[in-house]
Amino acid sequence: MSNKGEIVSKVVLFYISAASDLETEREILGRAVADVPGDLDFRVVQSPDGNGLVDVDAIASADVHIVVMGGDIRAPVGLEWQLAHRAGRPPVVFLRHGTLRTPSGQDFVRFVAQLQTWEPFDSGTMLRGKVLMLLADHILVHAVRYGLTAEEIVRLHAWREALATSPQAVDEVTRGGAGDSSIVLSRRRIVTSGGVVLKREGGS
Repeated sequence: MSNKGEIVSKVVLFYISAASDLETEREILGRAVADVPGDLDFRVVQSPDGNGLVDVDAIASADVHIVVMGGDIRAPVGLEWQLAHRAGRPPVVFLRHGTLRTPSGQDFVRFVAQLQTWEPFDSGTMLRGKVLMLLADHILVHAVRYGLTAEEIVRLHAWREALATSPQAVDEVTRGGAGDSSIVLSRRRIVTSGGVVLKREGGS
């Protein structure tokens, strides 16, 4: 739990290290944060494509950082993993099962396994559920820092338990737009800013 004197922050910095061969997973996770209950905003930073610059500052200060591994290790995911470790903030690593991997991909999986345990997943639905539970756990541990009310804490606990028992199925057809870095505002902030509230997965 955060110190009582800590400044309240309503923004969760979520870094997703995933290569371009995982566009569907990038899309699913980019949209998933909008479903987290509570008055919180999310800054989602995703691995840049091609020759894009890595956001070193975001890696060093990420509240939650994950690496998602598919069939190959492509730039700059390996670099992002290394930078996070150097900053003393190792990411949570997720490994897609049932995927043929390149020799370099196999080497990276083995190398990381010497330091961390890979968290397996075999579908976008499973990955989404595990990552949302990870985010919920982080927010609950730092409830004071995020200024959560008692009601929000209870609601987040209930939501997290529901995820653990019956994760919501997701459309694994890439729709475009959420696979890039973005800012996801809380519903209250969207309304007060004159924005449009997007439909949540499985509900309004």
